Amino acid sequence: MVDEAGLARRLWIKFKHDSVFALYSPFFVSLASATLDSQTFRHFVSQDRHFLKAFALAYEMAEDCAGDDDDKVGIRALRKRVVLRLQLHDKLMQEWGLEVPDEGISNDATTKYTDFLLATASGKVEGERVPGKIATPFEKTKLAAYTLAAVAPFIRLYAHISNEIQGILDPDDNGHIYKRWIDSFSSKDFEATALENEEMLDKLSIYLTGEELEILEKLYHQAIKLEVDFIFNSGLPIPQKDVVPLSRVHDFTNCHLTILCDFDLACTAFDSSAILAEIAIRTVPKTESHGSETQLVRLSSADLKSTWDILSTQYTEEFEQCVETIVTSEKVEGFRYEDLCKALEQLAEFERKANERVVQSGVLKGLSLEDIKRAGQALILQDGCRSFFQKTLKNENLKTDVHVLSYCWCSDLIASAFSSGDLNVLTVHSNELAYEELVTTGEIIRKLESPLEKLQAFNGILKGPCKSIEEEHKHLTVYIGGSVGDFLCLLQADIGIVIGSSSSLRRLGDHFGVSFVPLFSGLVKRQRNLAADEEGSCQWKPLSGTLYTVSSWAEIHAFILGT
Repeated sequence: MVDEAGLARRLWIKFKHDSVFALYSPFFVSLASATLDSQTFRHFVSQDRHFLKAFALAYEMAEDCAGDDDDKVGIRALRKRVVLRLQLHDKLMQEWGLEVPDEGISNDATTKYTDFLLATASGKVEGERVPGKIATPFEKTKLAAYTLAAVAPFIRLYAHISNEIQGILDPDDNGHIYKRWIDSFSSKDFEATALENEEMLDKLSIYLTGEELEILEKLYHQAIKLEVDFIFNSGLPIPQKDVVPLSRVHDFTNCHLTILCDFDLACTAFDSSAILAEIAIRTVPKTESHGSETQLVRLSSADLKSTWDILSTQYTEEFEQCVETIVTSEKVEGFRYEDLCKALEQLAEFERKANERVVQSGVLKGLSLEDIKRAGQALILQDGCRSFFQKTLKNENLKTDVHVLSYCWCSDLIASAFSSGDLNVLTVHSNELAYEELVTTGEIIRKLESPLEKLQAFNGILKGPCKSIEEEHKHLTVYIGGSVGDFLCLLQADIGIVIGSSSSLRRLGDHFGVSFVPLFSGLVKRQRNLAADEEGSCQWKPLSGTLYTVSSWAEIHAFILGT
């Protein structure tokens, strides 16, 4: 068993998000749906021989470099596994009911990885002071570790993807043409191979220096990136229509891609109210010593903290009570959007009262615009969020508008968070704080306080630039959010993507017949329908009653943009 704190495990966790781009590739979505063209699959599998031969040679070189007899035995055992797999390759294909592919020549993506692996095993490692000149016993041991760092992620990624696919398949469906292949790579035997490689990597890297570990980490990451590149460019094009990536398969010639997104806990790891509270508490001394005639009377730091705690606790308790009142009413049959809208009117009144309490408390008085902007610029967004928006807006094949819709009390905070990285073109729709001489008065200029007001803003964005109803329908809308406030917008968008795990959103959804489907699983089903010529069932439409769940921005990026 690989040590949870071991190097191999830590590296996999750090770079696991790259595996999402392989999982969401046209190849694996088609394979999971059993619609992948057989010729494409045979060509893909034909590359296995080239990988297995490279693994066998790399293990042989690593065994020669290992300084410990036990390490040599362990690496030799790994090589034997690969040699056996190579010998049984054609037999396995036949057992899986698949036509044995010709070996053929390795394609460019295969060659890039095998060249990288063998260069690493031979000592040509970028970052080493004298590449190719490793000679001392310790340096040779280090080289064995580098080689395992180039092999281990390749095997781990295949095990991970196969298990992800296995998890969405019907265990009783024996008609899946690629089930035997999936079973093989998600088997206990293949998992054991992955673990043995990782255990050997952990063992060989124990005595590496910090600098050497940095080199090893780069090799590990490079191996994953080359593997993902191979999956996307495995040689033959996939002849059938695909559902991914959206930017390539959807015709945007006369259509805008409009992406709308919540801010708090969708783009950020923390609620913006907590950030504003921190600014208020932290800046009390500075404001009190200002001495300006327009200076606003503020609470002390202790009183501010106490007041914030009371407001926060009261908000949470009353929100939960409000949701409980809704879900304890009679459950509806099927998807009932109108009933959901009516129920959410209760939340609208609750949110208005909560904001009024904040204003009356005076906790938002005396915050300087400079401090707010500085906090926004320092705000760390969710991993992958910023890069997704950057690449979306730079994509020349897309006509993309991006809008942020938020209950946040301060649009300046949001704008500042997106001010770097060419993201100042994002349009922010939220509440605003009132200022006098660049210092907040404590008042909130209220624009978005409820799910219904968010929906009004959503509809206004789509209708704003349009001159006709026809133009209004030339948007493909994607809404990304995870709170109850996003509910109506998520359902009204062509594609509603739920990020995060709001239990209140799930409870309300279950009560009003909304389905929450993991995005990858939903795409596999759509691919299957598309292959069956059920084109109507593959069109993205609003008010379908289905929302798609993701656990990371990498999934959204892979779905919309690909690699």
